[in-house]
Amino acid sequence: MRVLVVEDNQRVCSVLQKGLESQNYQVNIALDAESALKQIKLLDYDLLIIDIMLPRMSGIELSKRMKCTYPKIPIIMLTALGQIDEKIAGFDAGADDYMVKPFDLRELYARIAAVLKRNKEFGSWENNESLNYDSLTLNLRSKNVSRDHIDIKLTPKEFDLLVFFMRHQETLLRRDEIARNVWGKNFDTGTNYIDVYINYLRKKIDKDFITKLIHNKSGHGFILSNKE
Repeated sequence: MRVLVVEDNQRVCSVLQKGLESQNYQVNIALDAESALKQIKLLDYDLLIIDIMLPRMSGIELSKRMKCTYPKIPIIMLTALGQIDEKIAGFDAGADDYMVKPFDLRELYARIAAVLKRNKEFGSWENNESLNYDSLTLNLRSKNVSRDHIDIKLTPKEFDLLVFFMRHQETLLRRDEIARNVWGKNFDTGTNYIDVYINYLRKKIDKDFITKLIHNKSGHGFILSNKE
């Protein structure tokens, strides 16, 4: 497994490289986004670990570019920015996971394993190109989503969330199940991330339609269903 670390702090780079190599990952370092983009053109990477506060081009912008050009490469953001809005911006830019510095290498290893596992499973799902429920259609390859033939634009994390719902149609999903499968097993369920993202998704999927599909079962979880 080859990992590219995009980080301008050389001390952090050294810690990450030494730690990841001890886990048998091949590690390359880029000190800025421009260098990262050049390296990605030359080598195939299984994972990117990106700091947000990079010189010239931010990690947010780099992640957006990556998801447009290389959508199958998973991204973990590793940054000192830990506010809720900052985390949401990271996920909206395409991050598959988000860790706040200071960090514990053991947790990073666990998160990497979880992200790579989800990415592998998602790749196998693509053999079934489309998911359908009621009037809602989702294409796993093109990432297109529509309802009643009306296109719906989702952020990468909203898309992942909808995939999980559509693979568990008419099944009550607890917050911890959603957190573990969409964000990784170490996701902090003590925050309101799950509700925030599901509210985002409901506004796009349900707001302009008579039949509501995503329901909150108070105290129990959420369900994708065309029945109240």
